[in-house]
Amino acid sequence: MTQIHDLSALELAAAYRAGETSPLEATEHYLRRIEAHTAALGAFVTVTGQPAVDAARVATETLAHARDLGEPLPPLYGVPTAIKDLNATAGVRTTFGSAALADYVPAVSDEVVLRMERAGMISLGKTNTPEFGSPCYTEPDPSIAPPARSPYDPSRSAGGSSGGAAAAVAGRLLPIAQGSDGGGSIRIPASVPGLVGFKPSRGRIS
Repeated sequence: MTQIHDLSALELAAAYRAGETSPLEATEHYLRRIEAHTAALGAFVTVTGQPAVDAARVATETLAHARDLGEPLPPLYGVPTAIKDLNATAGVRTTFGSAALADYVPAVSDEVVLRMERAGMISLGKTNTPEFGSPCYTEPDPSIAPPARSPYDPSRSAGGSSGGAAAAVAGRLLPIAQGSDGGGSIRIPASVPGLVGFKPSRGRIS
């Protein structure tokens, strides 16, 4: 029997439109998996459970309305995701993997975050990253989060610097996650647990 966490992001979006599941059901499912597994994988720094559930309720109602009226919605509308902890998120702690910013809460979000929100994606929190995204492994200050680990062998690193995102997707805590890449920070952690990681050309995404 196929479960929600077995579906890709596109398959999940298709299941919404077919009325087989909903953003609320998917979000609650993934939040339960995050609670059960993220400590072992070091995938998340911050989980935004209640805001995600609130957003999922709205998305569920919007999808039902759009289905009834035949109105189009963005292709990943209502799909759960997460934001790398190097990207500012308004009202949500953003540590950059550093103890110096352990309590920093930005007033505004980065443009990439705003674009994901406009696309209707639902963030479940902030994924782990090394301090300021510098190394190719994800080991932030220990006061922030444990190292990100491969779900296939938790004794091994998930790579970096988007290691939390990779651990979350490979561990089926999310169907898709945002990362960032200057010198391999999406490509390295994608290759470690066998994921597809996409680094867009410079200038395509601000």
